[in-house]
Amino acid sequence: MEHLLEHYLYGFSANLRGFVFGFFHAAIMILGYYTGWSINRFLKIISNGYIAGIFGAALSHVVADVIASFLDPHIRKMVLGIVLGGIVPLFFIPLLEKYVVKSKNHIVTGDHEDIKKDLKSHKNNN
Repeated sequence: MEHLLEHYLYGFSANLRGFVFGFFHAAIMILGYYTGWSINRFLKIISNGYIAGIFGAALSHVVADVIASFLDPHIRKMVLGIVLGGIVPLFFIPLLEKYVVKSKNHIVTGDHEDIKKDLKSHKNNN
């Protein structure tokens, strides 16, 4: 596969060297959304809904980054840096939750069945 990519895709422009990474990263995320597989559902067991959503979204991108990095021959050597770069910001979530006040006008969009429940539990915790 690497030979085909080198010959047909990367021969046109050096700017396409991250194409495989970008393609698989987006494809993995889209596949996860359409199959209903959600890290958030697993994380809700140990935390409240909105923190699980934030953490789950970030963690799912890290997982997609790992898989896409291994599949792209030009980015394969950068897997550790990409993973660490994705995980380090997760450690800031507790600090942000403790010290940053969300706006009361914050709008949640989407059709997730737990949005109302999450908002209700957030109001009860304050």
